[in-house]
Amino acid sequence: MALVLHGHPFSSYTQKVLVALYETATPFTWRVLDGPTAFDELGKLWPMRMMPALVDDGTPYIESSIIIEHIAPQLVPSLEVRFLDRFFDNYVMTPMQKVVTNQLRPEGDRDPYGVAEAKKRLEVSYAWLEAMLKGRKWAAGEAFTLADCAAAPALFYADWVQEISAELTELRAYRRRLLRRPSFARAVDEARPFRAFFPLGAPDRD
Repeated sequence: MALVLHGHPFSSYTQKVLVALYETATPFTWRVLDGPTAFDELGKLWPMRMMPALVDDGTPYIESSIIIEHIAPQLVPSLEVRFLDRFFDNYVMTPMQKVVTNQLRPEGDRDPYGVAEAKKRLEVSYAWLEAMLKGRKWAAGEAFTLADCAAAPALFYADWVQEISAELTELRAYRRRLLRRPSFARAVDEARPFRAFFPLGAPDRD
């Protein structure tokens, strides 16, 4: 495979794909989305202009889960893994991004009610994960999978938006394990130069 990844190191969904690439030691070429020219190139692959996109020998693959299944099908061993991947994307990543996106809007166009609802959704998700993770090293058990690729950036940024309570010991320990995983630690380090762009102010930790 001759892979070209269109994305940005600070993007949560790009990080999800990076974790899979690093886990499997898959070589690829970066196309960092750092300006209009790069986004115009992305637009030719995917009119929505949303990252990441992967090109393999001229064929584009869109959406992080699809990309990972293409490059590393061994990380998708079961329906439970697929479900947990969707859980982290839909019930952790999505509400987190709603809070972040709201902060980027002009003040008069912000949605305090929507932000409050998104934070409530995160709390419900955190509680569900706390119970689900008992007795597990990784999201689906002993093996690191697509679910953990999704969990890593989702929980990383969600904790910045709505800090995980100290009472949720299983979830906090899982997040720490993810941060220590070499593939995600590498992605986090590569994104450090861009933390000043986090609209809510990146916390002085992690």
